[in-house]
Amino acid sequence: MANAHRHEWAFVLASTMRITRDFDVAEECVQDAFAKALASWSQQGIPTNPGAWLTTVARRRAIDLGRRRDVAMRSRRLLVTDATTLDREPDSAIEDDRLRLIFTCCHPSLATDTQVALALRMLCGLSTVQVAKAFLVKESAMAARLTRAKKKIAIARIPYRVPKRAELRTRIDAVLLVVHLLFTTGHTSPVGEELSQVDLVERSLDLARMLHSLLPDDGEVTGLLALILLTDSRRGSRVGTEGEFLALADQDRSTWHRDSIDEGLVLVGDALRRGRPGPFTLMAAIAAVHSSAPHWDETDWSEIVGLYDLLIDTWPSPVVALNRAVALSFAEGPDTGLRALDDLSTEPQLSAYPYLAAARANCLVRLERVDEARDAFAEAAMLTENNVERAYLQSRIEELLERRS
Repeated sequence: MANAHRHEWAFVLASTMRITRDFDVAEECVQDAFAKALASWSQQGIPTNPGAWLTTVARRRAIDLGRRRDVAMRSRRLLVTDATTLDREPDSAIEDDRLRLIFTCCHPSLATDTQVALALRMLCGLSTVQVAKAFLVKESAMAARLTRAKKKIAIARIPYRVPKRAELRTRIDAVLLVVHLLFTTGHTSPVGEELSQVDLVERSLDLARMLHSLLPDDGEVTGLLALILLTDSRRGSRVGTEGEFLALADQDRSTWHRDSIDEGLVLVGDALRRGRPGPFTLMAAIAAVHSSAPHWDETDWSEIVGLYDLLIDTWPSPVVALNRAVALSFAEGPDTGLRALDDLSTEPQLSAYPYLAAARANCLVRLERVDEARDAFAEAAMLTENNVERAYLQSRIEELLERRS
């Protein structure tokens, strides 16, 4: 059932939205379908096409609710559907309910952060806790934000459709953020037993390809697709034979997916030729430097630092600054990197971010400050809710304890 939820949530919800035109009602219907599946499948077995089964049940529930609430629904503000977009392909030549849903969530009447958060919750089926972690905010604050966003969409009667081509560029920035956050959440799951959620990674890749088909000449759309391809090319090498986490320096690069790298490198070059690069193009260029290095010790860290400098100018954020500090530790030495990391210690967004403590620990190990490194790894392990990452951090602590004995 958990597997079906991960793989089918977006398709079922997006399809049900075509009937309800209401976020809360659609979500209620989909949750009801999953509850019925739990009871039915345990006795009758999983159907050949779980998604179709769930969609049928959810849509029937939506129709039933519509009949029961006919009077109430007539007086209720619903999402407007453009009838033409339900019966024919839009001028983009792409028809996909997930795109309808993502563009509805990412309407310019909402603040950008709210657009992204709502799309992650509704399109990707991420829990409010997971969305809050992606934004580094408290769960209660994110729950309130999502509630306000759904009400605003209903009141504004925002159309449930893929925008016409002329409108796309005014909406695309938030959509790209959604797809990127979907990918990063899948690439390293914030919580759970597995390092990654492959279904979220593949969903983000599908959406990135759809967007590239919609806007093939947009540099940032191209850059995002390149970024996902290049980063995901390492998927098979991030976990060892016994399920242990493997850091980038320890990965067998011969197992990286060469076709994805080759496609990603071509796309990076295309994006860079389109003028001043945006954040996704710059992140893709950083990933390209890693992908082009035959070995860890041949990585061009100076070039990576330079790209991070451009990225900070384009997209300033504590997380970008953290990644730059890590690159700086390899380009100019761990003492320089540690100073840059310590400068970020007062950033509120990073106060519970495990990667800051882990980055400090790695610099301290290289500086032979073993006791401090052990404490930093312990802090990172305490803040980490992904079990594979936590096990790796615990192993580093044990290594340092053995070094002391």
